[in-house]
Amino acid sequence: MGADNPIKNDINMPFLTPAEINSHIYGEVVQEIERSETLTPFLTQAIAAAIAEVKSYLSQFDSAAIFAQTGDNRNPIILMYTKDVAVWHYIQLANPNIELELRKERYQTATKFLDKVQAGKVVPDLPYKATDTEGTGETFIRFGSNPKRNNHF
Repeated sequence: MGADNPIKNDINMPFLTPAEINSHIYGEVVQEIERSETLTPFLTQAIAAAIAEVKSYLSQFDSAAIFAQTGDNRNPIILMYTKDVAVWHYIQLANPNIELELRKERYQTATKFLDKVQAGKVVPDLPYKATDTEGTGETFIRFGSNPKRNNHF
Protein backbone atom coordinates (compact mmCIF):
# COMPACT_ATOMS: atom_id res chain seq x y z
CA MET A 1 0.00 0.00 0.00
CA GLY A 2 1.24 3.45 -0.85
CA ALA A 3 1.75 6.26 1.61
CA ASP A 4 -1.17 8.19 0.03
CA ASN A 5 -3.62 5.38 0.70
CA PRO A 6 -6.47 6.72 2.87
CA ILE A 7 -7.36 3.26 4.12
CA LYS A 8 -5.28 2.49 7.18
CA ASN A 9 -4.96 -0.92 8.72
CA ASP A 10 -4.97 0.38 12.28
CA ILE A 11 -8.45 -0.92 13.08
CA ASN A 12 -8.21 -4.44 14.43
CA MET A 13 -10.85 -6.55 12.71
CA PRO A 14 -9.59 -10.10 12.67
CA PHE A 15 -11.40 -11.43 9.59
CA LEU A 16 -11.46 -8.41 7.28
CA THR A 17 -9.67 -5.10 7.69
CA PRO A 18 -10.47 -1.83 5.94
CA ALA A 19 -7.12 -2.00 4.14
CA GLU A 20 -8.14 -5.26 2.47
CA ILE A 21 -11.14 -3.63 0.80
CA ASN A 22 -8.68 -2.19 -1.75
CA SER A 23 -9.16 -5.32 -3.83
CA HIS A 24 -12.80 -4.32 -4.36
CA ILE A 25 -12.80 -0.50 -4.21
CA TYR A 26 -10.04 2.01 -4.90
CA GLY A 27 -8.59 4.18 -2.15
CA GLU A 28 -9.42 7.41 -4.00
CA VAL A 29 -13.08 6.34 -4.17
CA VAL A 30 -12.99 5.74 -0.42
CA GLN A 31 -11.59 9.28 -0.01
CA GLU A 32 -14.50 10.65 -2.04
CA ILE A 33 -17.08 8.77 -0.02
CA GLU A 34 -15.44 9.64 3.30
CA ARG A 35 -14.83 13.24 2.19
CA SER A 36 -11.62 12.99 4.16
CA GLU A 37 -8.17 11.47 3.91
CA THR A 38 -8.56 9.81 7.28
CA LEU A 39 -10.71 6.79 7.88
CA THR A 40 -14.06 7.47 9.50
CA PRO A 41 -16.19 4.72 11.01
CA PHE A 42 -18.34 4.30 7.87
CA LEU A 43 -16.12 1.67 6.27
CA THR A 44 -15.67 -0.13 9.58
CA GLN A 45 -19.45 -0.16 10.08
CA ALA A 46 -19.98 -1.49 6.56
CA ILE A 47 -17.49 -4.31 7.21
CA ALA A 48 -19.16 -5.17 10.52
CA ALA A 49 -22.57 -5.21 8.82
CA ALA A 50 -21.24 -7.42 6.03
CA ILE A 51 -19.73 -9.90 8.48
CA ALA A 52 -23.02 -10.03 10.38
CA GLU A 53 -24.97 -10.57 7.16
CA VAL A 54 -22.69 -13.34 5.91
CA LYS A 55 -22.77 -14.99 9.36
CA SER A 56 -26.56 -15.10 9.19
CA TYR A 57 -26.34 -17.31 6.10
CA LEU A 58 -23.81 -19.65 7.70
CA SER A 59 -25.82 -20.66 10.78
CA GLN A 60 -25.06 -24.38 10.48
CA PHE A 61 -21.31 -23.68 10.45
CA ASP A 62 -19.07 -22.55 13.29
CA SER A 63 -19.19 -18.85 12.43
CA ALA A 64 -17.05 -17.88 15.42
CA ALA A 65 -14.22 -20.09 14.11
CA ILE A 66 -14.73 -18.98 10.49
CA PHE A 67 -14.60 -15.25 11.24
CA ALA A 68 -11.77 -15.56 13.78
CA GLN A 69 -9.38 -16.62 11.01
CA THR A 70 -6.80 -14.17 9.67
CA GLY A 71 -4.46 -13.99 6.70
CA ASP A 72 -4.18 -17.08 4.51
CA ASN A 73 -6.23 -19.19 6.95
CA ARG A 74 -9.47 -17.52 5.81
CA ASN A 75 -11.77 -19.23 3.33
CA PRO A 76 -11.14 -17.29 0.09
CA ILE A 77 -14.72 -17.54 -1.20
CA ILE A 78 -16.26 -16.36 2.08
CA LEU A 79 -13.68 -13.54 2.22
CA MET A 80 -14.44 -12.44 -1.36
CA TYR A 81 -18.20 -12.45 -0.81
CA THR A 82 -17.83 -10.65 2.52
CA LYS A 83 -15.87 -7.94 0.71
CA ASP A 84 -18.60 -7.71 -1.95
CA VAL A 85 -21.28 -7.31 0.69
CA ALA A 86 -19.18 -4.76 2.62
CA VAL A 87 -18.58 -2.63 -0.47
CA TRP A 88 -22.27 -2.78 -1.34
CA HIS A 89 -23.19 -1.50 2.13
CA TYR A 90 -20.42 1.11 1.98
CA ILE A 91 -21.23 2.67 -1.39
CA GLN A 92 -24.76 3.43 -0.24
CA LEU A 93 -23.30 6.66 1.21
CA ALA A 94 -22.45 8.05 -2.22
CA ASN A 95 -21.56 6.93 -5.69
CA PRO A 96 -18.55 8.86 -7.01
CA ASN A 97 -17.07 6.98 -9.95
CA ILE A 98 -18.71 3.73 -8.91
CA GLU A 99 -20.63 1.52 -11.27
CA LEU A 100 -23.59 0.68 -9.08
CA GLU A 101 -24.84 -1.98 -11.48
CA LEU A 102 -21.58 -3.93 -11.19
CA ARG A 103 -21.62 -3.65 -7.39
CA LYS A 104 -25.29 -4.64 -7.31
CA GLU A 105 -24.54 -7.69 -9.48
CA ARG A 106 -21.67 -8.73 -7.22
CA TYR A 107 -23.83 -8.28 -4.11
CA GLN A 108 -26.60 -10.37 -5.67
CA THR A 109 -24.09 -13.06 -6.69
CA ALA A 110 -22.79 -13.16 -3.12
CA THR A 111 -26.25 -13.48 -1.59
CA LYS A 112 -27.29 -16.16 -4.13
CA PHE A 113 -24.20 -18.18 -3.23
CA LEU A 114 -24.89 -17.76 0.47
CA ASP A 115 -28.52 -18.80 -0.09
CA LYS A 116 -27.25 -22.02 -1.70
CA VAL A 117 -24.93 -22.63 1.25
CA GLN A 118 -27.77 -22.00 3.66
CA ALA A 119 -30.01 -24.45 1.74
CA GLY A 120 -27.27 -27.08 1.73
CA LYS A 121 -26.94 -27.10 -2.07
CA VAL A 122 -23.34 -25.87 -1.85
CA VAL A 123 -21.07 -27.03 0.95
CA PRO A 124 -17.95 -24.88 1.33
CA ASP A 125 -14.91 -26.11 3.19
CA LEU A 126 -15.92 -24.61 6.53
CA PRO A 127 -15.96 -26.02 10.06
CA TYR A 128 -19.36 -27.16 11.31
CA LYS A 129 -20.65 -26.30 14.74
CA ALA A 130 -19.68 -28.76 17.45
CA THR A 131 -22.37 -31.28 18.30
CA ASP A 132 -24.39 -30.71 21.43
CA THR A 133 -22.87 -32.84 24.18
CA GLU A 134 -24.05 -30.78 27.13
CA GLY A 135 -27.78 -30.63 26.39
CA THR A 136 -27.81 -26.93 25.53
CA GLY A 137 -30.06 -27.49 22.54
CA GLU A 138 -27.64 -25.88 20.10
CA THR A 139 -27.51 -28.39 17.27
CA PHE A 140 -28.31 -28.07 13.62
CA ILE A 141 -30.88 -30.45 12.22
CA ARG A 142 -31.83 -30.37 8.59
CA PHE A 143 -35.12 -31.91 7.66
CA GLY A 144 -37.45 -31.97 4.70
CA SER A 145 -39.17 -34.30 2.31
CA ASN A 146 -39.51 -35.09 -1.34
CA PRO A 147 -42.04 -33.12 -3.37
CA LYS A 148 -45.62 -34.31 -3.03
CA ARG A 149 -46.64 -36.85 -5.63
CA ASN A 150 -50.09 -36.75 -7.09
CA ASN A 151 -51.02 -40.14 -8.51
CA HIS A 152 -54.23 -40.47 -10.48
CA PHE A 153 -55.70 -43.89 -11.23
